[in-house]
Amino acid sequence: MFLTSAETDTKQLVSWMRGHEGAVSSISVHSSGRYAITTSSDTAQLWDLDTFQRKRKLNIKQSVGIQRVFFLPLSNTILSCFSDDSIFAWESDTLFCKYQLPVPDCGPRISYKAFAVARDGKSLAAGGRSNLLHLWCLESKQLVRVIQMPTQVRTVRQLEFLPDSFDGGANQTLGVLSQDGVMRFINIHTCKLLFHMGSHDDAITAVTVSPNGRHVVAIMDNGSINIYSVQSLTQELNKPPPSQVAVVSSGGADQDLSGLKVKVRSEVVQRPAKSSGRRTQVKILRPPAVSAAEDKENELPAGLNKKRLVALLKAFGEYPAKYSSLTDKGLHSAYLTLHDKYPIKSHKLQRGLQRVLSALAHWAAIFGEVEYLPLVAFPFVKLFQNNPMLCFEVVATVIVNWCQHWFEYFPNPPLNILSMAENVLAHHDKELLQHLVDCGVTSQLYVWPLLETLFSEVLTRDEWLKLFDNIFSNHPSFLLVACVAYVVCCREPLLLCSQKQDFEYFFHHRNNLDVGAVIREAYRLMGSTPDDIHPKTLLSDFTPLTKGQYPVFNHYPEFIVEYQSREREKIRLQEMEYLRERQEVSALRADVVRRRAEEETYYAQQEMLQKAEEQRRNILAQEEEKLTQQRAKLAAMKRELKVKELQLLDATRRRFLKHQQDLRAAQIHRLDQEISRKVNTELTTSHTQDFYCQIYNNLKLCTLGIHTMPKTVTRIIYIYYKSLNLPVSCIYYKSCHFILLAPDKKMLLFTTESFHQKLLTWMSHVFSCEQHEDVCF
Repeated sequence: MFLTSAETDTKQLVSWMRGHEGAVSSISVHSSGRYAITTSSDTAQLWDLDTFQRKRKLNIKQSVGIQRVFFLPLSNTILSCFSDDSIFAWESDTLFCKYQLPVPDCGPRISYKAFAVARDGKSLAAGGRSNLLHLWCLESKQLVRVIQMPTQVRTVRQLEFLPDSFDGGANQTLGVLSQDGVMRFINIHTCKLLFHMGSHDDAITAVTVSPNGRHVVAIMDNGSINIYSVQSLTQELNKPPPSQVAVVSSGGADQDLSGLKVKVRSEVVQRPAKSSGRRTQVKILRPPAVSAAEDKENELPAGLNKKRLVALLKAFGEYPAKYSSLTDKGLHSAYLTLHDKYPIKSHKLQRGLQRVLSALAHWAAIFGEVEYLPLVAFPFVKLFQNNPMLCFEVVATVIVNWCQHWFEYFPNPPLNILSMAENVLAHHDKELLQHLVDCGVTSQLYVWPLLETLFSEVLTRDEWLKLFDNIFSNHPSFLLVACVAYVVCCREPLLLCSQKQDFEYFFHHRNNLDVGAVIREAYRLMGSTPDDIHPKTLLSDFTPLTKGQYPVFNHYPEFIVEYQSREREKIRLQEMEYLRERQEVSALRADVVRRRAEEETYYAQQEMLQKAEEQRRNILAQEEEKLTQQRAKLAAMKRELKVKELQLLDATRRRFLKHQQDLRAAQIHRLDQEISRKVNTELTTSHTQDFYCQIYNNLKLCTLGIHTMPKTVTRIIYIYYKSLNLPVSCIYYKSCHFILLAPDKKMLLFTTESFHQKLLTWMSHVFSCEQHEDVCF
């Protein structure tokens, strides 16, 4: 978060002040105008308005927030209020804690949100989330009163004291703005409800009171701004109704809150009636007490002395408007560019000097042409930087009295005044004057630099104030004599100088000189100078400014000033024309640059669009190629799937055909087996007897040796032994014996009869069991 400072006359931004992280909730400016305090929820910061630099920062705990931090009027005390209702007072110079207001132990907690301090800085009013107001006495550091507002008030949003011209700063009227948009004005001493502004239908959001207390400016809920005249409100007094606020008790610090509480009666505050015009009529609930002091302003005499002027300045913050017309005319054209020729580090001093010089130029035309006038006015601007009206009048008084005959030789230096100083120096120190003449140094070099700067370049602030205390207390010629006294007191170093540059440097810089000795020498010269060369015989006595209107100042060659004014105005118009043409050229150049930038931007955008289009075309081509490849792959997959499907169908068909063939072959085989079985069964049945007889005969023949053993008989023998798990590799028949040779080289010898009997028995068994089909003949 940052703060900005702007010049009210030129509407120009002066400075940026950074440092807050959160939103700034309040700003308080010291009565001197040099310091300011800005407050946010987490911190408060002290600023120097001359340099716009931060001096100090108030850091707090996160659990305790800051409500408001502000300066007390007419003092160097800073008051800080926190969210826990604690209030601390600090010394603004050293930031030393002076005291803390005691937090009330009993009673409901108010949670302070709004604060107001009387103009004398002795009374503090605080309110918050309640209809109770706490009134503190800052001198005794005690809570002196608790005021309870009507039941319609639940939260206090803003508090404002209404100043009076003759109350000495001890304001008695307090304005209380509540959550219902109504601002009620009460007397904190009599506890009378005087009047109120706003209503539920026309609610007030925020208010501010003019420094003189004559007007109240209210920002309404609908966005409009209403300006109320306090005088017209207090003049429309009707019959006073019963007071709605009454003091129950008010006592010392030893009483509790119940003893300090103010009771509110049941009457309802009436809303102001609206007339047909723009003026808002307010119903007065209680007329204020009329005192004799209120009529003092009309009883003042025609003239005002200094004490009364200071009293008015403290009461109103400004002098009457007829005296401030010159300072309110704005900046003079001759000093619009003052900062270029006389740059000052402090923006505030720069603006103050510009404003005072402009007022002088509005007063007399010559002061817009005098080049050394800023040097004359600057010491007073720095001294009275917070009161430009007072500064202007002091400078005007100095010009009228102590700058007599300065402008008769304008635009040249006042040769008549310088001759007076040279005559005084010639009378009192001829040797020094002769040395200056021998070195080619005139009074324009050793007197005029002191006069045109009023000693501000060669003296410090304290030395300057001490010298001018004596100058303002004597005849106007004392200033000229003081210049001679300064030269006389510096005679030793001046006698050692021989170069003109050394003299110029000497009278434009500070020197190691006792200003008290200069003042004593000036008084000596004032008393010992002869009357025929004494400046007081040629200069008039002190003449104050005229009352009601400033005097006419025309002690200068008007034709030269008018000529210079015309020339300056002509130059100013030429500069304005040049600036206008320059501005037009700058505008054209800016337009050309803008168009060029737009063209470059357009072409860059077109190039980007082309590149983007090419990229998208490439992407589209790649996508199309990918899509084509995918389509080819898909077609190949479809063909492959089709071939596989055909192959599967062909294999299925072949397997089905083979299955059918196998079924038919099996059926045919079964049919063949059935046929063969039936045929074999029939054959076996018919030829079993013939086959047995044939085998028997063969065996018998073999036995008898008549016939050799046939192959059929040999095979039957092999089958027989194989059934007995006795494999036979070779069979022999010799001498009525059967010789069987086994694979293990064993020999079996059977007689013909026994072997014949075994073989016939086995054959009978085989044929009887119908297993003879296994025997192949």
